[in-house]
Amino acid sequence: MATDAGNPIPRFPAGFLWGVSTSAHQIEGGADEREPSVWDAFTAESGRVKDGSTAAVACDHVHRHREDVALLAGLGVNAYRFSVSWPRVRSGKGLDFYDRLVDDLCAAGVRPVPTLFHWDLPADLDWLERDTAERFAEYVSQVAGRLGDRVTKWITLNEPAEHTLLGHALGVHAPGKKLLFDALPVAHHQLLAHGLAVRALRAAGAADIGVANSHGPTWAASAEAADVEAADFYDLLLNRLFADPLLLGRYPDGIGELMPGDVDADLKVIAEPLDWYGINYYAPTRVGAPQGAEIEFGGVTMPAELPFSVREIEDRPVTDFGWPVVPEGLTELLTAFRDRYGDRLPPVVITENGCSYPGVDDQDRITYLDGHVRALHRAVAAGVDVRGYFVWSLLDNFEWAEGYARRFGLVHVDFGTLERTPKASYHWYRELLRAQGPTT
Repeated sequence: MATDAGNPIPRFPAGFLWGVSTSAHQIEGGADEREPSVWDAFTAESGRVKDGSTAAVACDHVHRHREDVALLAGLGVNAYRFSVSWPRVRSGKGLDFYDRLVDDLCAAGVRPVPTLFHWDLPADLDWLERDTAERFAEYVSQVAGRLGDRVTKWITLNEPAEHTLLGHALGVHAPGKKLLFDALPVAHHQLLAHGLAVRALRAAGAADIGVANSHGPTWAASAEAADVEAADFYDLLLNRLFADPLLLGRYPDGIGELMPGDVDADLKVIAEPLDWYGINYYAPTRVGAPQGAEIEFGGVTMPAELPFSVREIEDRPVTDFGWPVVPEGLTELLTAFRDRYGDRLPPVVITENGCSYPGVDDQDRITYLDGHVRALHRAVAAGVDVRGYFVWSLLDNFEWAEGYARRFGLVHVDFGTLERTPKASYHWYRELLRAQGPTT
């Protein structure tokens, strides 16, 4: 097992959740057995996905889930975060699949942790419409009624910030809209959907509910006033816009009046108390004043009219995706959240953390994960109440607009044969969990 200066990774508290994450559209396949999603329409358009691929088959998890549950059991995780496909549930038979999956996970001693929305919106719905939040709550009630006798830990939404920014503001993800700041209603309606889902889950008897928001430190490009102001605005959009309503029951100053509907009434729903708060962490972002031109960053073209520009973080190794590797950013983020939100911050779970690297002997991924687990422990030692850590991802998968070019999995998937091969990082994580000892 990789170590830091010869020292093993410190022990985490008893009861700590160790898991891996996936999402339905990225791994399930079986597209002809569900209703279409916005991602099916998006990938059918030429040029939308870099390698021209779709997720029609992906990892074929919907037909090979028992093989994947065996991989989870062999890994030794005590939790598995997956997502439920709303389009699959609407097909009429989708819940039968999730019934079998949950049964098999429970039989393997792996706690099922479903996410109820991970970007695969049914194709006939639109987050610009308030009614979509109501439809989501109805779907959540349906899923909870079927699985709630065995599922005890729930996640409402995954990364509403990215779904708003990439899918509706910049148009590089489904549904491919380029609305810029006119996408703000999408953020509000997703947050409202979250609050309505919490109420639906409570009504079904659920008592362990969280959300999975992506967050990262924002670093100003310099101490110049224009760079600091731009960084503050970026931080507001990507961090506080989605955390403040959930944890404080209010939008940051100047944002609420831009949202649709009776915002004060909606905020009472949005701020339904959470049992825990999920954070997806990948890297900090360095931000400066706008530069008057389009900027390509991390595979995304940032329009010139944005009031900020994203800059490179220099002198850091980068992943295959070009993302900087900054483990200490996780400690910084968690302690900053603790300081910002105080007793309004419930226990935290890292619901995603991972990296894209090629190959089966993936030593770079081991180095990445080793550093981030240590950084997480430093946050725990500093007093942040962290209850779990999920690696993204169990399997190489369909990486959205990147297609199959980026590999985040602990398990290699040959997309021609669908053969699964555990990577060196899979074995590293297994040894880490063994060294941590019993977690109950």
